[in-house]
Amino acid sequence: MANEEDDPIIQEIDVFLARSLLEKLYLFQYPIRPASMTYDDVTHLSAKIKPKQQKVELEMAIDTLNPNYCRSKGEQIALNVDGTCTDETSTYSSKLMDKQTFCSSQAASNVSRYAAAVYKKGELHLTPLHGILQLRPSFTYLDKADAKHREREAANEGGDSSQDEAEDDVKQITVRFSRPETEQARQRRVQSYEFLQKRQAEEHWVHLHYYGLKDSRSEHERQYLFSQGHGLAENTELIKSPSEYLMMLMPPSVEEENEKPMAPSNVLSMAQLRTLPLADQIKILMKNVKVMPFANLLGLLGSGTDPTAVLRCVQQVALLVQGNWVVKSDVLYPKDTSSPHSGVPAEVLCRGRDFVMWKFTQDRWVVRKEVAAVTKLCPEDVKDFLEHMSVARINKGWEFMLPYDEDFVKKHPDIVQRQQMLWMGIQAKLEKVYNLLKEHLTPKKQEAQSARPLLVSGEQRVNMAKAKVKQNFGQLEKEFQRQKAEMKSNESSAKPDVANIRIKEEPVSLEEPMDTSAHEGLNNGLVNGLHPAQGPLDPVNGHLPGGCIDRVAQELKAFVSSTFKKQFVLTLSELKRLFNLHLASLPPGHTLFSGISDKMLQDMVLDTGCKQILVPFPPQTAASPDELKVYALWEAGDTYDQHRQVLLEIFSKNYRVRRNVIQSQLSQECGEDLNKQEVDRVLKVSFCSLW
Repeated sequence: MANEEDDPIIQEIDVFLARSLLEKLYLFQYPIRPASMTYDDVTHLSAKIKPKQQKVELEMAIDTLNPNYCRSKGEQIALNVDGTCTDETSTYSSKLMDKQTFCSSQAASNVSRYAAAVYKKGELHLTPLHGILQLRPSFTYLDKADAKHREREAANEGGDSSQDEAEDDVKQITVRFSRPETEQARQRRVQSYEFLQKRQAEEHWVHLHYYGLKDSRSEHERQYLFSQGHGLAENTELIKSPSEYLMMLMPPSVEEENEKPMAPSNVLSMAQLRTLPLADQIKILMKNVKVMPFANLLGLLGSGTDPTAVLRCVQQVALLVQGNWVVKSDVLYPKDTSSPHSGVPAEVLCRGRDFVMWKFTQDRWVVRKEVAAVTKLCPEDVKDFLEHMSVARINKGWEFMLPYDEDFVKKHPDIVQRQQMLWMGIQAKLEKVYNLLKEHLTPKKQEAQSARPLLVSGEQRVNMAKAKVKQNFGQLEKEFQRQKAEMKSNESSAKPDVANIRIKEEPVSLEEPMDTSAHEGLNNGLVNGLHPAQGPLDPVNGHLPGGCIDRVAQELKAFVSSTFKKQFVLTLSELKRLFNLHLASLPPGHTLFSGISDKMLQDMVLDTGCKQILVPFPPQTAASPDELKVYALWEAGDTYDQHRQVLLEIFSKNYRVRRNVIQSQLSQECGEDLNKQEVDRVLKVSFCSLW
């Protein structure tokens, strides 16, 4: 109160907000000049502006008659800039530096607090400023003088050469094709200083007219600095409470928000990440980290996240390697993208990276040269693959960056088995694409000893078997009671005549169980990826129950029938690969996990109406025995049955046949004149899997 009494209010002034020049009013700050000279005395020759950049250039005349003006210096500058010749392009037509250019720069990025005020008759009129520009002298004429100097020197050097000199020899020109620009490279280019300068230079100048202080047009425009209406309806912005008015004058949050550093567009904070769905969170984390243990993934997702849901989502974007999750290749290299190094399409990159991941499922160490030799990719792409999931060791190679996660393997054996099935399918695909040799498939002894993911101790197997028994105890108990009831009913109905019972003797087949030699390192001797003791149907006295056998046969028959209806001709090797992929898609505990041998699979193929085609392959062929066994669906019930049977008869006599022979044979047997396109269609429909 004492301070208020010492500083009494002398006068109250009405404040008005003028809107006529809103977003049009700029404040120009000129360089300091002598007090005896005002800028009204200076002649403005020209003015131009770039509105988007808020950039202004003013050209002002220099008073050459002023005693402080150095005439000799002005003549020297004009001579350096324009030379001895004067034409329309000359900067100084009077051969004297008689003008100077001023360029503007923004004095403040946020001018919302600034306004131009005019006081008149006890009223204060405010007009918000749209920009504050500082004008500084431009020295571009010096650059022009340097350019003239270099031109004169080049002309002098060229004049010394002989005029009779023969024409220059033809020079070789190297043509280079630019690589396709990636999204990251485009963003870097757009944010570069050179690109911004180019964009600024592309904006056209808008030429302005300068009016002096005492000009009638200036006086007319100056009237717009006053508020046109004094009604309260047009000045509601000024009718505020004291706290609101202070908040408008000093907004605390605006500056803080402007001063916060902007994060890159591809970076999310953990708070932003947790607002996304669980599947998107896992995809973003795996795409950025690339290799992560399951425990770390759960920790990043926060407390309260369901581990089962995380397991279900992570399998969609990652694969299991040595107990750790590695992001899938198609997540890093989406479709229709290419390599930033070589321009190779994403499909080839995914195939090469899958090979590197598969190698790490086999060994702890990978050699970069071996990967490059197999994938035929450039060294930069191969290095990117390895850096995603491994660390370089001097004189050793590349070691997988994380240790083997034993805890995850013990807690989730079903997930491990499912991932092994997926890797078996990927391996079969890689063998077909890269023609892998045995040395690529078999890990080295020294490396195999250090590759702990391939070893399962006896105690672990026992524990896994016990857990499986507990899980299936109820089902086995019901099956046993049903069999016991059936046996009692059979015994009560009639006693069998032991003398007349004959045991059917089947010849001992030399067929071995389904060949999994190429995948021994993945399944540790399991049958189709599962140990018999861990299957859903535990054997009773060495044999499966009758009902179980029927269910297995039905499931196997359904798979074989649907497969041959889609692909009419298949080798045994390809059929086994498709069967392994089918097993990988089934839930844990399915009946087909009981173990299917090669003989069972081949017998079921023949039972579904297929025939084995004895193609006479040459003796020196490098194909495996499974690739030499060819099966075909004889009757599919479509319009191409007759054509397909003719083709199969042809290939049963010779493994290589010319197209014209096939065309003539089809026309003769089917009674139709088929052209080349129709023959190609018949071949593609009949042999789509081998085409």
